Order: sequence, then structure tokens, then C-alpha cells
Amino acid sequence: MDITIHTSFLPHDDPDASLAFYRDTLGFEVRNDVGYNGMRWITVGPPTQPDTCIVLEPPAAYPGITDDEHRTITEMMAKGNYAHVILATADLDDTFTKVQASGAEVVQEPTEQPYGVRDCAFRDPAGNLVRINEHR
Repeated sequence: MDITIHTSFLPHDDPDASLAFYRDTLGFEVRNDVGYNGMRWITVGPPTQPDTCIVLEPPAAYPGITDDEHRTITEMMAKGNYAHVILATADLDDTFTKVQASGAEVVQEPTEQPYGVRDCAFRDPAGNLVRINEHR
């Protein structure tokens, strides 16, 4: 069996701010940008991984989501505990400096974790937790 990760989804509440973070701050390329009914789905990914994508999506674009569910999603996003992604880099200190300089909210400075990973963490413009591991 040969299964790979192709696409993952993260919610956004401001497509332009999310696009700026993932494209301009993290250096991802834009692979697709689709608008429909006043909503926007933006597909991004690292240039070195053309088959791996993140779709930045409206959080309540799915049929059947109730007003209460939409409110809950919005509240969880605001707290930063609705969605997250783990990325990796060879130079964590340089990456941290660049992301911090962009004005992104720092959650954790580079830290050696007790489970053997050195990482840092930020929140993207929608509040999603973005952890960045150092791969060696």
C-alpha cells in the first residue's frame, strides 16, 4: 500500500491575512485561490513539496452547520484551540526570527521538548496553532 498525505484543511476568518502569513511569511506558494458565494478557499504548500497542500477555508462553509455550531467554531478559533498544524525546518532559530519579525503571535520560543523534538509555536491570523519542528 502506498498512501501519502495530499491535502489538509485549516480554517481562516480573513483570507487576505491568512494568505499573507502562509505565502509571505512562511514562503508557501499559492496553488489555487477560489471564491464562491462570498467565501474563499486558498490552497498553499511548500515549493519543495508539490504534492502536499493546505487548504485555507471558511470555517463554516459546509452545508448543515447550524448557527450554534458556527458560533462554537468561531469561539474555538478565537481561543486558538480549534485547529493546528506541525511544520518542519532545518534551521529553527532562523525560521523563528523571520516568523516573529512578521508580527505573528509567538506562543512558544524555540524549546527542547522532553519528548525529543526542538520546536517553537505561533498562531496564524485565524488563531490556528502552527508548531514548527526542527528536523536534524
